[in-house]
Amino acid sequence: MVGLWNTASEQPDLTALVDPGGREITYRELAAEANRYGRGFQSLGLTPGDSIVLMLPNSAELVAVYFAAYQTGLYVVMANWHLTGAEVAYLVQDSGAKALVGHERFAAAATEAAASLPAEARFAVGAIDGFRPLGSLGEGEQGRPDVRTTGSPMLYTSGTTGRPKGVRRPLTGADPDVVPGSASWFFGIFGIRPFDGHVHLCGSPLYHTAVLNFVVISIQLGHTAVLMDHWDPEEMLRLIERHKVTHSHMVPTQFHRLLALPDDVRNKYDLSSLRAMIHGAAPCPIEVKRRMLDWWGPVVIEYYAATEGGGTAISAQEWLRKPGSVGLPWPTSEIKVLDEDGNELPAGERGLVYLRMGDATFEYHRDEEKTRAARVGKLFTLQDIGYLDEDGYLFLCDRKNDMIISGGVNIYPAEIEGELVCHPKVADVAVFGVPHPDWGEQIKAVVQPVDGVEPGDDLTRELLAFAGTRLAKFKLPRTIEYLTELPRDPNGKLYKRKLRDRA
Repeated sequence: MVGLWNTASEQPDLTALVDPGGREITYRELAAEANRYGRGFQSLGLTPGDSIVLMLPNSAELVAVYFAAYQTGLYVVMANWHLTGAEVAYLVQDSGAKALVGHERFAAAATEAAASLPAEARFAVGAIDGFRPLGSLGEGEQGRPDVRTTGSPMLYTSGTTGRPKGVRRPLTGADPDVVPGSASWFFGIFGIRPFDGHVHLCGSPLYHTAVLNFVVISIQLGHTAVLMDHWDPEEMLRLIERHKVTHSHMVPTQFHRLLALPDDVRNKYDLSSLRAMIHGAAPCPIEVKRRMLDWWGPVVIEYYAATEGGGTAISAQEWLRKPGSVGLPWPTSEIKVLDEDGNELPAGERGLVYLRMGDATFEYHRDEEKTRAARVGKLFTLQDIGYLDEDGYLFLCDRKNDMIISGGVNIYPAEIEGELVCHPKVADVAVFGVPHPDWGEQIKAVVQPVDGVEPGDDLTRELLAFAGTRLAKFKLPRTIEYLTELPRDPNGKLYKRKLRDRA
C-alpha cells in the first residue's frame, strides 16, 4: 500500500529521504518523527483546522513537520524565507497560525514573525532566543497522534498585486493513511508509478507549491526524495549520478544554467537513470528546450498548472510536433481562452487563459473580491494570456500584467526574452514596458551578461543586431541596461516589479 505510514509498516528500512548533508532517513524514522511532532502539536491544543507556519530550508525537519501537520488536520503555511519578518508576521496573522517553526539561519525574521505567538508555540531548528528546540516538540511521546485526519497546505500566492492571498481548501476529513487517488493520477501524467524504483531530486525551495507537492507525493508513492539545500548546476548532475535520480521538477532558468556548463563538465556525469524531468513555472525559450532535448533525450516533460487547480502537460514527442506549446488539458481539467467580457475565443485568438479542475473549489483566504474577480462560472484565471490551436493545444504568450502596449500594439515580453537569452553573451534577461509620452510604453531590457563579458554600447549594438534577425522591428528594446544579477528567487521566479520600480 502507498502512503508514508503504510510504507513505514511494510518496508520500514526503505529510504524516504536523503537530506542536503547526505544523511539517509528511512520511512520508519520519518514516520516516527512525524508522529512525535503530531502528538506535540495536539498537546499544545492544536486541533483540525488550525494553522502553523514553517520558515525552514529544505531539510528532513521540514518534511517531518509537514507530515505531522498533514496527519493531524492542520493547515501548513510555507513561508518564503527571503521575506522580511514583517511579511512573515502578516502570514502568521492572516492565516491565524497557532505555532511557528523557524530555522536559526532566519532568526531575526522568525523572531519578528512569531512575536504575537506565545513562547510555547515557537520552535526552532538550531538556536533562536525565545524559541523552544524543535526536538522538544512531543518529546517523550510515543505512537500515532490521538486524532488523525488529513490536513492541507495553505499556500500563498506571490502577491503581484497587493498582499499575498492564501489559497485555503476545505479539509476533507479523510484518513491521512489513505493517499488520494489524485496523487497517483497526477504522477501518472508523467509516467511515474508507485514503488517502481523512482528517485526524486528536489533542487528548489519547498515553500513553492509544485516543489512541495512533488516531494510529498514522491514519498507517499514509495519513492526516495533527495533534497538540495540550494541549487547548483554541477551539483545537480553529481547527485543524479550518485543517487540514480529518475525524476525532478525544474524551471527554465535551471536549464539555461545547466547548458552554460562547459562541455567537459556536462559530459562527465552518467545521467542514464533519468526518466521524467518535469518543468513548468515559466515559459521556456524554444531554443533552450531543443538543446535540453538534444542533451537529455525525450525525458523532458512540460506542464502548466496553478496552485488553485487544473493544468496542461506535453511530452517531448508532442512538443517536437508543437514547439512552444504547454500541451493539452489534464484528464478532468478544462482550459478555455476568454475575452475581457468572458466570451470564449476561437482557435488562434489570444485572450485570458481560464482553468478548471473537476469540481474542485478554493477561495482566497479573507478576500472574497479577489476570489470573485478571478472567476467566470467555475473557471478561474491566473491572468495569463494565451491561445488554443486547432488541436486544442495551449500556447502561452505572457502575463496580462507584463504585456506592453506601445502605439496601441500588444507586445509580449516573454517572446523577446526568449530570443535574447539565446545569445551566448546573455546569462539572464528581463523585458518590460516603461512609460513613454507618445507611444504609451516603450520596451526596455535589463540584461545580465555572462561572466567576463563587458557591458556597454558595443554589447548593446551586438544584442540588437542579433534580436533584429529574430524579431520584428517594433518588438526590439529601445533601451538596454546591464546588471550583474537579476532579482530572482531560488525557484527562478523573476521579480520584474523590482526592475520596473527601479526604472
